[in-house]
Amino acid sequence: MYILFAILIFGFLIFIHELGHFMTAKLLGVQVNEFSICMGPALLQRTRGETTYSLRLIPIGGYCAMEGEDEDSDNPRAFTRAKTWRRLIILAAGAFMNFLAGFLVVLILLSSADGFSTPVIADFYDGCALESQDGLQAGDEFYKIDGERVYIYSDVAMLLARNTTGKFDLELRRDGQTVKLSQFPMEKQTFTVDGQEVELYGMQFATEKKTAGGLLKMAWNNSLYFVQLVKLGLHDLVTGAVGLKDMSGPVGIVKIISDTGNAAKSVSDGVSNVLYLGAFIAINLAVMNLLPLPALDGGRIVCLLLTAIIEGISRKKLNPKYEGYVHTAGMVLLLALMLFITFHDVFVLFTGGST
Repeated sequence: MYILFAILIFGFLIFIHELGHFMTAKLLGVQVNEFSICMGPALLQRTRGETTYSLRLIPIGGYCAMEGEDEDSDNPRAFTRAKTWRRLIILAAGAFMNFLAGFLVVLILLSSADGFSTPVIADFYDGCALESQDGLQAGDEFYKIDGERVYIYSDVAMLLARNTTGKFDLELRRDGQTVKLSQFPMEKQTFTVDGQEVELYGMQFATEKKTAGGLLKMAWNNSLYFVQLVKLGLHDLVTGAVGLKDMSGPVGIVKIISDTGNAAKSVSDGVSNVLYLGAFIAINLAVMNLLPLPALDGGRIVCLLLTAIIEGISRKKLNPKYEGYVHTAGMVLLLALMLFITFHDVFVLFTGGST
């Protein structure tokens, strides 16, 4: 059941991304020649008015093909003839729709909660070494850990786990003031919780009762937490902390979503967990699509701004076909990367995880 659910989520996220481009293009008067879900050979096609609607074979993307997008066109409704601000809105609309979808899913899931855990220390376990006049105190709110912003309680656990030195640069909010603790030592201790010995830092965190404003704030902060996870993941990829083999494509993502649902204690918990993961993937797609790389929306935005600057200085219009060449090359590389990751996902799936 969850595999089908995962495929539907993946397809929906592609659909709303391209729908964002499609709707803003139509709204701003740009001609759309084709609106396609997925890539590769067409399975279904139907033409209505000036636009052909397609469903294609390979489930790794989709596109909204606008007139004059990668080549010059005499059509007054061509993408390249639209004002720069209109093109910026069209290009950013796909990522916006993904982010909005993720935010709304989180908002709906959180609406059933009675309250929320916060990054504010409510108390300490007896004997916790972190509590002192010069250290942590009850009422402290974690604002930054090792330079990274803390948005929700989960940020605290995640950022503490990333540090391997045992010494942390902390920025706290205490009684309306900012308190900084540089290279503050934090180590887990053994505490007895519900009759069992567990390794913990020894902090207990406050909960906040749900209000309408608090719900919106928590959903927003949770979305920013997702953005931070993506940013840190990209940092780890660039620095070599993780490799391409640690990345997942459509096959891997479907498996992760399915495993998340199957690991839940009940169907309702499984659906909630899968939807929460789907929200993270939606915001992940939003951030990744805005990276300044050829073929991605972020790369197109950068090219658009550079073109506007160059044309403003030179007073000469640049031929859009050259930008098209760059994005075509980027698309080929992106597809090659996706194929590599997909083959790796399939290999891991059938070998039980050995590489």
